[in-house]
Amino acid sequence: MKKPRYLMGIDGGGSKTVALAADETGRVLGRGAAGASNFQVVGRQAAQTAILTAMAAAAAEAGIAPQPALSALCLGLSGVDRPGERAVFQQWAAELHPACPHVLIANDAELVLAAGTPAGWGLALICGTGAIVYGRSPAGRLARADGWGHLLGDEGSGYAIGLAALRAVMRAYDGRGPTTALSEALLARWALATVPDLVARVYRELSGKHEIAALARTVDATAAAGDPVAQQILADAGRELAQSAQAVVQRLELTGQIPCALAGGVAVGSRLVRDEFLAAAESLGLTLAPVAPVDEPALGAIALARSATQGQATASAMV
Repeated sequence: MKKPRYLMGIDGGGSKTVALAADETGRVLGRGAAGASNFQVVGRQAAQTAILTAMAAAAAEAGIAPQPALSALCLGLSGVDRPGERAVFQQWAAELHPACPHVLIANDAELVLAAGTPAGWGLALICGTGAIVYGRSPAGRLARADGWGHLLGDEGSGYAIGLAALRAVMRAYDGRGPTTALSEALLARWALATVPDLVARVYRELSGKHEIAALARTVDATAAAGDPVAQQILADAGRELAQSAQAVVQRLELTGQIPCALAGGVAVGSRLVRDEFLAAAESLGLTLAPVAPVDEPALGAIALARSATQGQATASAMV
């Protein structure tokens, strides 16, 4: 009797890692989750531990062996962009599953493309704490714009939105800018009494950029309630994201209708940012269709793994 073999797909990011175990048809059998696995942020050892933890949890939920026989393994990891970085994880994964005939290492944006576009090409906008636009042409060429981190880029991201809101509150307090309901909203979110209390909160007490990025939800709610300052911040974010999309489209020379997949808490969770992005993209001459939110990028890892078993995986080149 033929021993069953499985597919394993991993979506490893800067805040969490998700693993899916599936049968060879791509039917998901189990899901596991763990902490961050962006090795640029947490280090290689911690990243690998998170991946292993998520894979073990997925196998347990699927009711299969902790080290199942795999037909293909796909790891989609943020922070893995250069050949040397991919090679490290390629070797590690191959040593973990030496009998697995297909071991793929991909950037997490490639998972979004695979999960959210009909034929695996088009644009992937990932906007959460950070922001990046990835594109793939029908011929397999890849291009990116932004994703350079909160100091050098990530325009339109949750962090950029949160920081813009904090700055707008300080401008309003000084009289350098218009009054805004963001002042009360941000103070309430952090349980502070006065605007100057934000100074100590930001410079002394914050544990990292994720807390500022989390303010994007408050900005979204304040904009939805009609605050013009909050609305302008989200409009600016949408335009920045559209400019990144335009840059990728131009580099890949894409024309006509371009499929677009959306992922990340801001891109999927904020209708206002999404609408501004699409309107700005249209004003720049881009026809994005279909547009699909991707709630579970790890499904793209399963799709890529299954394609590899069918001889359909193609190499990509960055331009």
